[in-house]
Amino acid sequence: MRFIPVKIPKFITRIFPNYVWDFSSKDKVIYLTFDDGPTPEITQWTLDTLKKYNARATFFCIGNNVIKHPEIFKNILANGHSIGNHTHDHIIGWKTETKSYIENVIQAEKAINSQLEKGTVNLFRPPFGKIKNSQGKALIKLGYKIIMWSVITFDWEKEVSKEQCLKNAISRTKKGNIIVFHDSVKASKNMMYSLPKFLEHFSNKNYTFEAIKT
Repeated sequence: MRFIPVKIPKFITRIFPNYVWDFSSKDKVIYLTFDDGPTPEITQWTLDTLKKYNARATFFCIGNNVIKHPEIFKNILANGHSIGNHTHDHIIGWKTETKSYIENVIQAEKAINSQLEKGTVNLFRPPFGKIKNSQGKALIKLGYKIIMWSVITFDWEKEVSKEQCLKNAISRTKKGNIIVFHDSVKASKNMMYSLPKFLEHFSNKNYTFEAIKT
């Protein structure tokens, strides 16, 4: 049974005010994010689709995938998108000791930074959104901005149809929202159906799509 709502309730964001859940905006701006890449089967398709709509996004990358697919990672950067850390091995914070969790994040940080021509990555999203308070505090102390979300599409869930995935994304999204998709094989059926239609829908309403700034 799924307990996480498509749209994050306000009381949750108030409980965790040090995490970023959305952005205050008077303009019609949406912040698309993609978790779990880079993957050779899906990420390049995602980049090509975003390019058609002049859309910028933020990719929360798994460190181990960056090591396996450095050229795809570099293509993300070359297309003007932002990068975030998504741990090295997609570990669950609730099931991991804080010391081990931070070590895994730093391992991913090294993998990501090794592919950057300059600068470092300071955006972080916990896999599944499952992070202990102690882990969050430690990461913030290290200079990370913990990016959560406003709307999660559940594109990876087998029980969610592609039509429902699209409805999840379109019906709940407002200006300034952070939206979660996944550039993974597991999510590919729903995401590849929904993303072009999502981009077309909001482009027709004069929205723009921006990357989260580091």
